[in-house]
Amino acid sequence: MFLAKKFIAVKMLAALLTVAAFVPAQAQVTVVKSWSDKNPKLIFKGVSGNDQMSKAVLSDLQNCGWFDVVTSGTPDFIVSGTASGNSVNLVLANGAGTPMGTYSGSDAASASTASHRAVDAILKKNFGVSICCSRIAFCVETGRGIKEIYIADYDGQNARQLTRNNSLSVEPDWGHNSKSIVYTYYNRGSTDVVELDLGSNRTRRLTQLPGLNAGGAISPNGQSLAAILSLNDMVDLYVKPVSGGAPRRLTSGKAVEASPCWSPDGGQICFVSDQGSGRPKLYTISPSGGSISRVPTIGSEAASPSWSNDGKVAYSAKVGNYTIAVHDPSGKFPAKSIIETSGDWDTPSWAPDNRHLVATRKAGDTTTIYVIDTWTGKNRPVFSGRMNTSYPSWSELY
Repeated sequence: MFLAKKFIAVKMLAALLTVAAFVPAQAQVTVVKSWSDKNPKLIFKGVSGNDQMSKAVLSDLQNCGWFDVVTSGTPDFIVSGTASGNSVNLVLANGAGTPMGTYSGSDAASASTASHRAVDAILKKNFGVSICCSRIAFCVETGRGIKEIYIADYDGQNARQLTRNNSLSVEPDWGHNSKSIVYTYYNRGSTDVVELDLGSNRTRRLTQLPGLNAGGAISPNGQSLAAILSLNDMVDLYVKPVSGGAPRRLTSGKAVEASPCWSPDGGQICFVSDQGSGRPKLYTISPSGGSISRVPTIGSEAASPSWSNDGKVAYSAKVGNYTIAVHDPSGKFPAKSIIETSGDWDTPSWAPDNRHLVATRKAGDTTTIYVIDTWTGKNRPVFSGRMNTSYPSWSELY
């Protein structure tokens, strides 16, 4: 019911708003893991010279999701390090203790950022990915009928509040190069798509047309905005230049569209529509318009798509309850639920390593953000506390 109610709410809101509108050295071979592999085992021997840095590195090795950190047995890797101030040098060795390379990270103000950079360097060289130097934007229910946008490190640490609108600020999405946040702002019977620049903390309205303005997503090149608008009394998908200009309508008819996201090359937009069956399904269309293609999905409903940098589409699927599934055009990733934990799951968003997702889990009256390993199905809550968290969006690397 979670996703169905959410989609119905979009329909109702559109109708209400329409009415309102009228009034160094390294081993020679890089190991690239496939989705079916198990994580290598790693023993961490600590960082000498800085206890805070040692704790930060251990946390990153545990939370990056690419190692199983153990304390005994025969490991595949051993990591140790030295630190001076907020600079760290990590030595990666094989299970026999033979050094394979040294990886460094530094930050004048933050031991955790220095650790993120060093551990990402290990991941990049050995697996071809990085994740620690990324962030998660999300919503926090700060009061009745009030949600504000927050951001945090990839592991949930260093969370800080971005908006103080005292209203509903939802659907955050990262702007070009992850230097801004685009979100939907509910303001006195109308909605706007707003962009918040993280450097200057300034905001600007990207769309504030009569009726519904929601689901804003900026193209990978930063030039175009996809959004859901209710012009002409219809809820459709539009694109418009970020710099300004009239929106161009991509869909038409009585169907309701929602939740656009861009392909990594910017050549397609994936979105939700209830055309045909009246149930939400996933479709793609070129940003220049043209024919619409159905995305193969499991379950009776599909919504909240997120497109990874390597071409996979994660989504929420109704299979009994709502779960998370992945469509992989290459066929390497099985078309099935990747979640066994109870609850209704929604709004997945890919990490820059193309393996992990962040998503919302609803259990009872509580919504909590989880990180999901799409290879193993393992998941863990990102944030602790009494406040409801939702609408996560994972950034690119910074």
